[in-house]
Amino acid sequence: MDWLNWTLVTLHTCAGFATAGHALLHKRDPRAALGWIAVCLTFPFAGPLLYFLFGINRVRTRARELNQRSRFGLHAGYEPIGNTITPSPGQLPIPSHFKELTRVSGAVTERPLTWGNQIEPLHNGEQTYPAMLEAIEGAQQRLFLSSYIFETNNTGQQFIHALGRATQRDVDVRVIVDGIGEWYSLPRASTLLKDQGLRVARFLPPSLLPPSLHINLRNHRKILVADGCIGFAGGINIGDRHLAERQNNTSRVVDMHFRLTGPIVAEIEQVFLSDWSFVTGEPPAPLSQSIHNVIGANAICRTIVDGPNEDLGKLATILVGAIALARRKISIMTPYFLPFQALIAALQAAALRGVEVIIILPAQSNLPYVHWATRNMLWQLLRWDVQIYYQPPPFAHTKLFLVDEHYVQIGSANLDPRSLRLNFELAIEVYDKSLSQSLTAYMDTIRKRSQAITLEDLDNRPLWIQARDALAWLFSPYL
Repeated sequence: MDWLNWTLVTLHTCAGFATAGHALLHKRDPRAALGWIAVCLTFPFAGPLLYFLFGINRVRTRARELNQRSRFGLHAGYEPIGNTITPSPGQLPIPSHFKELTRVSGAVTERPLTWGNQIEPLHNGEQTYPAMLEAIEGAQQRLFLSSYIFETNNTGQQFIHALGRATQRDVDVRVIVDGIGEWYSLPRASTLLKDQGLRVARFLPPSLLPPSLHINLRNHRKILVADGCIGFAGGINIGDRHLAERQNNTSRVVDMHFRLTGPIVAEIEQVFLSDWSFVTGEPPAPLSQSIHNVIGANAICRTIVDGPNEDLGKLATILVGAIALARRKISIMTPYFLPFQALIAALQAAALRGVEVIIILPAQSNLPYVHWATRNMLWQLLRWDVQIYYQPPPFAHTKLFLVDEHYVQIGSANLDPRSLRLNFELAIEVYDKSLSQSLTAYMDTIRKRSQAITLEDLDNRPLWIQARDALAWLFSPYL
């Protein structure tokens, strides 16, 4: 049986070196590369098989394949629309130490800054939904809506019927619902929207025939644009859960959304149309635009689109750049906080420079395992005097990133691997002192009624709690 032994040895050697070579060439973390190389070469057949199943990053590969397979790529580069004219950063009223950030974000996004915008914060569904429905009812030409979760409860029904009435007015209405997010409620929103005669596209819905299980490739963007003039973006989905003032709403969620006017709306609309072309295969039709700066508005904005099909983590790069330029204060509010190591290091360095770094997280999470994993890594920040607070219930889904009362980043992205690596996200960076001061005051109000977390609190957790949190943290790249 020597021939069999030699055959097995030859097969293992070929498979081991092939998979080890793949890890060497494609793994960006040297520790991960070394670990997989050792596994591939040490364990006969099992090592290469494990690497094939778990070591290859199919998320990014699959996203790129889908992007190439579609006749129109997902969120293509920016093309100027209408009469939007953007001066150079040196001509804009931006603090001098942020001029470097404008160059960084401009280079990675390939989108211009626009000035003359107005950004209005909207708290919870009580403020957000009436404003959105008013925009839908007032639309005369076109309505574009994209939502990760579109529930079909009372709130969802209001939107469905309002969109149906717009269609009856001969408004061009298009809706994108995520193929996974739409399953949060039954009947599915796409079914009811189609019953109203609306044009609906499902973003990568799972199917068995033909096999299509893109579970991790999700469109997490929340977009509404009416007539190219009024836009909405932020973290709020469509559903009763965001009616946070209803005390009897057991699943209520605190969140913030934003109403936008000015040239930035054309950029947001273009993001939607790029997604629409990707999902439907329809060529992006030119739109009649007459975008003007809002009189008296001072917000300078730029859209940031990110997803697993990108070679460069645009959002992550800009976040690290903004933290590096901070001089006085960094304020972060996010529902899910599992930052990558470079972001942790940037926050540590900022705190060591004397920058006040404040992070507000929810004390009650809708995903307990994410909460557990987060607690296991907080010591890395608390040790260097980063201030961390737990906001009391109900669950806070708000996403805010503020630097030095001048720079604001809003949108759909959380600070976790899913948003920064897996989801297709939309963020908007804003240079506006008044907006930043208003949101800083809001966060300070929340902080005063929140619980400060200390290293002692983490050290005093029971041993079994520490073990559970550490185990959840091991799986943090996949949460």
